[in-house]
Amino acid sequence: MNALALAWIASPDDPAIANARPMDEPVAPDDARLVAAVLGGDDSAFAALVSRHKRRVFSTASRFARDEHQLDDIAQEVFLRAFRNLAQYRGDAPFEHWLSRITVSACYDFLRKERKIREQISLDGAEWDIRDETVENAVSAGRARELLAWALHRLSADEQLILTLCELEERPVREVAELTGWSESNVKVRAFRARQNLKKVLETSHER
Repeated sequence: MNALALAWIASPDDPAIANARPMDEPVAPDDARLVAAVLGGDDSAFAALVSRHKRRVFSTASRFARDEHQLDDIAQEVFLRAFRNLAQYRGDAPFEHWLSRITVSACYDFLRKERKIREQISLDGAEWDIRDETVENAVSAGRARELLAWALHRLSADEQLILTLCELEERPVREVAELTGWSESNVKVRAFRARQNLKKVLETSHER
């Protein structure tokens, strides 16, 4: 995993990631060849996979994480899971689709963990509720995005995940089903209930 650690030092926006290509190798190996190389013991091939897909993973994770540290933690967890389970990749779908499922799973676990932390803070008697200033300021300034972000964090992990995938990213039901492992009918039901609960949270914020 030393090669993976070295690859992680570079920022996902570093031009070296997007443009670097060995001079003696004009055509970069595709994902399937890199996967085969990793399984054959070549850790540097996995570093190449990280560099190739890191930007996409960060993009998805940024929908769920609130700061750079959380974003980095999610992304590292994604690639750690990918490395550990690479032998399970059968190549019957593009590698990026397989990695996307891992990314969504890691984001879902992150949301559930965050939810437990908030619930524990509440049980300990501390005030985690940021509604007063955040909601009032967002409403008065017409900042709908901030209000939506606040409302989403009031929902369960399942609801946050489904609304982010279906509404914010506008992914089709079939794709969401593939990413989450839920049936299409289950996705539709979850999305409907999540929208209803989001509406209730937003309505409550206006009443107070």
